[in-house]
Amino acid sequence: MKNKITAIIVDDEPIAREGIRVQLARYPEVQLIAECENGPEAVTAIEQLVPDLLFLDVQMPGMNGFEVLQVSETPKAPTVIFVTAFDQFAVKAFEVNAVDYLLKPFDDERFRKAFERARSKIYSTTLESLDQKVLKLLDTTASARTFLERLVVKSQGRIFFLPVNEIDWMESADNYVSLHTGVQAHLIRDTLTSLEDRLDPRHFVRIRSSAIVNIERVKELRPLFKGEFEVVLKNGTKLRTSRRYREKLTRMLDHSYEDN
Repeated sequence: MKNKITAIIVDDEPIAREGIRVQLARYPEVQLIAECENGPEAVTAIEQLVPDLLFLDVQMPGMNGFEVLQVSETPKAPTVIFVTAFDQFAVKAFEVNAVDYLLKPFDDERFRKAFERARSKIYSTTLESLDQKVLKLLDTTASARTFLERLVVKSQGRIFFLPVNEIDWMESADNYVSLHTGVQAHLIRDTLTSLEDRLDPRHFVRIRSSAIVNIERVKELRPLFKGEFEVVLKNGTKLRTSRRYREKLTRMLDHSYEDN
């Protein structure tokens, strides 16, 4: 069994961080290794310190808790206790996916239950390297929101937000997705299928199993052979579409031309 549980607190409110810090002081097995007041700070701390336990605020200005999880890259994902001021409907989504949460304001007993649940998970020999329950929560939350408007990109030590309407096309790259914007390409840790589910289907369409294009960036389709097309983007990029996705693409383009 581990001697110490390393923990990080992430919350933009100093009073909220203090409240969690006071609660954790009651548990000698916990070592608080960092406190962060915003998303970029949290990403850096998580990647450098690889905590066992993460108290993560959901709603923070600039970069929310879900985006912190999406962009953080660690050999072992921390056990996450979300700290949230969401309404009861959102809280039920957390409960269904069995990921614990603390609803602000919380009392001593609620904190104790959340911590004991997290502690049991950390000490469990069946702890997975990637927390599938957290991923399910991300999917649930994403589906409850509107379509993606931006993506968090980490490049050369900096974190920035990329509006999805600036993306020309995207392609899968092993465990990542490459986002193409003009002459630049940015890698994010995600899957093409996951992105497709969260993008507005009126503007983004898959043209083959490994690529999605922004309809607004398509200049023309050129027929090739055996039902395939070459997709020519406005910036001159040429992509090939498979027969499987041809009909959906042509249908969307027809609607786009009609709207114009």
